Amino acid sequence: MVGLLASPVHRYDGRPTGPVPAQDGDRREWIEVRAGHGVAGDRYAGRPAHRDAQLTVLAAEALDALAAELGTPPFDPLLARRTVVLRGAEVEALRGLEFSLDCGAGVVRLGGGRPANPCAWMDVALAPGAHRGMRGRGGVRCAALSDGVLRLGPAVLTSPVLLDPTRAGHAVSPAARARPPGPASA
Repeated sequence: MVGLLASPVHRYDGRPTGPVPAQDGDRREWIEVRAGHGVAGDRYAGRPAHRDAQLTVLAAEALDALAAELGTPPFDPLLARRTVVLRGAEVEALRGLEFSLDCGAGVVRLGGGRPANPCAWMDVALAPGAHRGMRGRGGVRCAALSDGVLRLGPAVLTSPVLLDPTRAGHAVSPAARARPPGPASA
């Protein structure tokens, strides 16, 4: 895990105007995940509307690829405002699947749901064109299925399907999103 974020307030509220709001206080060394509730201290924790989107997971490679496409320096991955940022994980393939993360503090089970679509603030927070460029690779909204702690550093991702780390930054087309994931192949 290369980034963890929990925010008591919505930093990118409304239409993007002015400078990017300060958010250093939202960066975490660790987060506490509560089953059916979300991340302790996060603005979405315990909200019924976010039952299936209590936290978000993003592949850092998606932002690396976007920066290269836009011809900009690498982005700070937490400016995308995703709860968990992983490196080396094909995150977009986790939609509709139950998976787990273990950073050495115990297994945390998550239910991958719908895409975490980018907002217009990405053009301000990252670079012009980032809002459109993140479509199909903005991460996955997840339900917290077990209690646990996630920490920065090495982690093990366990999934029911074979994941390809070389596809971690690839965008998923809308047609591919509609198809259910196939069985894992060895």
